[in-house]
Amino acid sequence: MKNVIFISPNFPTNYWQFCRELKNNGMNVLGIGDQPYHELTQELKNSLDEYYKVDSLENEDQVYRAVAFFIFKHGRIDWLESNNEYWLERDAKLRTDFNITTGFHTEDIPRVKYKSKMKEFYTKAKIPVARYQLVDTLENCLAFVEQVGYPVVAKPDNGVGASHTYKLSNEQELKKFFEEKHDYIPYIMEEFIDAEVNSYDAIIDSKGEPMFETGNVTPNSIMDIVNNADNSIYYIVKELPDDTRAAGRATVKSFGVKSRFVHFEFFRLLSDHEGLGKKGEVIALEVNMRPCGGFTPDMINFAHSTNVYKIWADMVAFDRSTMPVGQHAFCAFAGLRDGKNFVMSHEDILEKYGRNLKMVERIPDVLSDAMGNQMYVATFQTKRELDSFYKHVLKCRPAKGTVRK
Repeated sequence: MKNVIFISPNFPTNYWQFCRELKNNGMNVLGIGDQPYHELTQELKNSLDEYYKVDSLENEDQVYRAVAFFIFKHGRIDWLESNNEYWLERDAKLRTDFNITTGFHTEDIPRVKYKSKMKEFYTKAKIPVARYQLVDTLENCLAFVEQVGYPVVAKPDNGVGASHTYKLSNEQELKKFFEEKHDYIPYIMEEFIDAEVNSYDAIIDSKGEPMFETGNVTPNSIMDIVNNADNSIYYIVKELPDDTRAAGRATVKSFGVKSRFVHFEFFRLLSDHEGLGKKGEVIALEVNMRPCGGFTPDMINFAHSTNVYKIWADMVAFDRSTMPVGQHAFCAFAGLRDGKNFVMSHEDILEKYGRNLKMVERIPDVLSDAMGNQMYVATFQTKRELDSFYKHVLKCRPAKGTVRK
């Protein structure tokens, strides 16, 4: 029996399903988290063979001791995973410290966490990348802007999501960014790309071959959602485009990915961009060596009539899966922001789209900056139906005094 340690099995709240499928596959599933055991859901309790509570998962010493205790009690650990971007470096250090051979080790982290270092591996895969400058001095960044023009995007070189990300449109904004940025955060500055984000989401086996593939599209910028408190929308594609599939597979090979659930992001150009490509072409954005966040695994299941929690657990247990993939559909996520005067009420949405809706929930506060406050997840057979859904649920009444044209 394989011993598998799952870090933070209680959050995100849907991740208990990874543990359930591991246990169903005969794994000895050992959880480490900071939530008291009696507060865990019964579903999660049933999915774990043992749970070790730490005061905080940020406490490196306590988590280290938890892993050591499990090794003392259960023997060698075969897998250690959180499937969570926030704990990616911690996972790698624990694997390194305890010689757990499956998964990334400390020496692998720079190329999979630092945006500047990702670029050489994208280039190796012959996928174009945006020009960039590591943020050091104002003079060097002004020289970079001379080359690429405004706007430019400044973001943490090693960051999660769109926090501390800025779109700078002129020299005044650039100077203000230098005055306000945190000196302890290494930043990267990139030329602005007029594009939508297309992703490659896949479960990769130990040989670096895909066991399952799909993707999603984000029509609006996560950076704008966070900085402007906007609504959040993205959708799982009904069929993965050939160019996204090819770019995703080339990226897997270039980065040497094995035995992982991955979420790679690409730009699909909305206009011609000199030096990068023509409108409609795919260029590199960044790699994420974990599942797409939030409730995306559930959305993938709805879109493809499958169970990616099981496919991932099958990869861990057997390095293959017989989990079927059924009928395909688009799966839409709409994260509506509190305080907006929407035309459709919550009850209206339930009545109009009841047959399509798969999940209707409040979004946890820790995720709301990027995902909105109230989510609706729905499936549709056509892109036209998908677009109509977004048009209706996102429509707001004009502010008082606004003249309709």
